[in-house]
Amino acid sequence: MGLKKTLSILAATTLAVGLLAGCSGGQKQQNTSSGGSGGNSGSNVIKIATQTPLSGGSATLGESIKLGAQLALEEQKANFEKLGFKLELVPYDDQGDPKKGVANAQLIGADKQIYGVVGHLNSGVAIPSSEIYEKYSIPMVSPANTATDVTDRGLKTVNRICARDDFQGPAGAKFAVEKLGAKKIFIIQDKTAYGTGLAEAFKKGAEELGAQILGFEGITVGEKDFNGVLNQVLAKKPDLVYFGGLYTEGGLLIKQARDKGITVPIMGGDGLDSSTLVQIAGDAVKNTYMTSTAGLATATDAGRQFAEKYKQKFGKDIESYSAYGYDSMGVLLKGLENAIKANGNKLPTRQQVAEEVRKVQDYQGVATKVSFDEKGDNKYAKIYIYKFEEAKYPAKLEDEVSKQ
Repeated sequence: MGLKKTLSILAATTLAVGLLAGCSGGQKQQNTSSGGSGGNSGSNVIKIATQTPLSGGSATLGESIKLGAQLALEEQKANFEKLGFKLELVPYDDQGDPKKGVANAQLIGADKQIYGVVGHLNSGVAIPSSEIYEKYSIPMVSPANTATDVTDRGLKTVNRICARDDFQGPAGAKFAVEKLGAKKIFIIQDKTAYGTGLAEAFKKGAEELGAQILGFEGITVGEKDFNGVLNQVLAKKPDLVYFGGLYTEGGLLIKQARDKGITVPIMGGDGLDSSTLVQIAGDAVKNTYMTSTAGLATATDAGRQFAEKYKQKFGKDIESYSAYGYDSMGVLLKGLENAIKANGNKLPTRQQVAEEVRKVQDYQGVATKVSFDEKGDNKYAKIYIYKFEEAKYPAKLEDEVSKQ
């Protein structure tokens, strides 16, 4: 939104807050084990951090990444004990806020026992935070960051297993124009690194296919009344509305659009890919389409087994990025294991781990296969297109687009 990726913390609706409160509980202790410098001398402890929103409006997806990563790490503990090392997870709450993400990244860098990071959800948080990881040579594997700048900066430590916006946007535009027959489109975006970047990529793709863009308007993260922009939509009479942003604003926008009598299809990106979108929008979510970098994990036997283990352990169903958090941790631990073995079964340096993570090829996860290119992008990344035919999550899969 990887999902799933905005610059600012999202203010939840009253309903969303109630739903998310349980998701973000029990995380207050997250920084207690990583505030000091740690130190590797004589220690066999290797820590892996997660950085995602565990509180605030995007906590549903942030927590799902953390839980997926946690499950993968716990399954690998015995394997690393045989190598002589003890794995520990240290979760950080970046609150969907770049300043908090950077502050946490400094703490992560200072803890010498941390050898990798699974995160972030928001591209606007990942971009500045990853500058700190690069400084400390700490490898990052992202399950959800789609903004092109995440990997285009050429940082050696930054990797992602999901697709980029310059793939997702055009894929959505092609479906909207060719499959839905959209010729006149009104675009709304949330003015964040994620939302604006995705909306611009969609706009470019739609225009190249001959569609007319009737409007490209911005909203403010945390806003709850979209009357102004929706009146513009009514006046312009588009045959499709596109939204670049996350599910908190997206759910409200969809609900208010339907209440105003806007019945045309509404489309968005992977930021909408959450069960909370349905909770907020209710029946109004019908005839909403979304592109997502996250495939339906339960479409495969491995994915179904993962979903069962996840629910058994955490007492809740998987979200769009649960499996991507799991696979991101799997890739990171594969690189760590390779670095340990290449170093004569001794503790490697962070730089050695980062190099081995970037070298990972043909890793088969439960959600996606992973091979990193020279930038740290996944050669096997795909885009999935879903339609909400009813107020039910997950939505119905309509199409699948390969990067190749």
